[in-house]
Amino acid sequence: MAQARNSKYDFDLFTIGAGSGGVAGSRRAAAYGAKVGICENSRVGGTCVIRGCVPKKLLVYGAQVADEIADARGYGWDIGQATFSWPTLIANKNREIDRLNGIYIKMLADAGVELITGEGRMVDAHTVDIGGRRVTAERILIATGGHPVMPDTPGIEHAITSNEALELAELPKRVVVVGAGYIAVEFAGIFLTLGAEVTLVLRGDIPLRGFDMDVRQHLAQELTERGMRILNGTLVESIAKAAGGLHVTLNDGQVISCDQILYATGRVPNTRNLGLQEVGVKTDDVGAVLVDEWSRTSVENIYAVGDVTDKHNLTPVAIAEARALAETLYNDNPTKFDPHLISTAVFSQPPVATVGLAEHQAREGGKPVDIYRSIFRPMHNTLSGRKEKTLMKLVVDRESDRVLGCHMVGPDAAEIMQGLAIAMQCGATKKQFDRTVGIHPTAAEEFVTMRDKVADPAS
Repeated sequence: MAQARNSKYDFDLFTIGAGSGGVAGSRRAAAYGAKVGICENSRVGGTCVIRGCVPKKLLVYGAQVADEIADARGYGWDIGQATFSWPTLIANKNREIDRLNGIYIKMLADAGVELITGEGRMVDAHTVDIGGRRVTAERILIATGGHPVMPDTPGIEHAITSNEALELAELPKRVVVVGAGYIAVEFAGIFLTLGAEVTLVLRGDIPLRGFDMDVRQHLAQELTERGMRILNGTLVESIAKAAGGLHVTLNDGQVISCDQILYATGRVPNTRNLGLQEVGVKTDDVGAVLVDEWSRTSVENIYAVGDVTDKHNLTPVAIAEARALAETLYNDNPTKFDPHLISTAVFSQPPVATVGLAEHQAREGGKPVDIYRSIFRPMHNTLSGRKEKTLMKLVVDRESDRVLGCHMVGPDAAEIMQGLAIAMQCGATKKQFDRTVGIHPTAAEEFVTMRDKVADPAS
């Protein structure tokens, strides 16, 4: 499917949006000889690098030091009067983001991709306007990502999103976090571990809807035992400015006083003002670009990858989709992104990681499954005195013995799950897990030593 250079256009490929997906696809296409341009109206790097998973993970690391200090005494360390500076953490985080931004700009330049600063808007199927400059391209890639949204609640102007949370000048002492997804849980954990009083408000029953129920229940229990207040089945009715902070009124009449209220109740694709409707690119009700399995939109030469399609909103997915597209278009190597067995992590405290099917998903298929579950106090917590427990779980197809899902709540969950994801891609069976020699003493070895099945639920 690779094609020779079409000199009637300024570019073979022009990408709108220089986030992880846009940069990956553009660089890969340029490496295969395409003339590529890209535009960005903010900093190069996109949500993940600039205002998402990377800066947030740096704050998670900063918060975890508090746990390490608390645990140190059990291991013979007397650290003394430790102090924490939120402004220092934010300043150091910002310096690292500046460095990464520079690296991304250099990567584009080294690949021969022309970067144009400004907001791109489509004029027709082959023309993009960037602040008055018009460029033409044989193909166009939309990789504009998404942004957080907040409901139309009275007083919502006093609330912040994850974007602002990463730039707070001071660490708030009392925080209300609204939401039940991974962003809500992660920021709630950061603030709580750094010493803030945190209330998590969610309209459902427990956090992380869609995840395995054992994972959800275990995490909720651990968060509560850490001191987080979780209010389920609850809605915020109004937010008001008050002396010394904010008053948050809930639907049960309760009023919570806080210094900050953070909304993490959803994100929507960045498709407004792109001119998609005018050129015939179809979107759904929330503005997500509709694409086929080859990332092609309803217009033959226009493609879209990443969060702007609102399918699997994860950075590695955007990168994989974009690289598959470049392989297909510019390397004569038709490649589709495989959405199965996407591993993911929630950097809560304790963290969550998972790959494959949750138990409820496996049972929906109608086939019998075997469940292996272990809840234990990891070795690290013995001398430290920390009561926190780790959960590990396997979902296995009873007939074939193939492992359908791996789930974990506990320290290093994400690092452990990455290796298990490879095994899942290889179609590993429970017997193969059992034959694997564990590394002792580690928490990870529990995944290859679980022998006892959980009893089947009553029909």
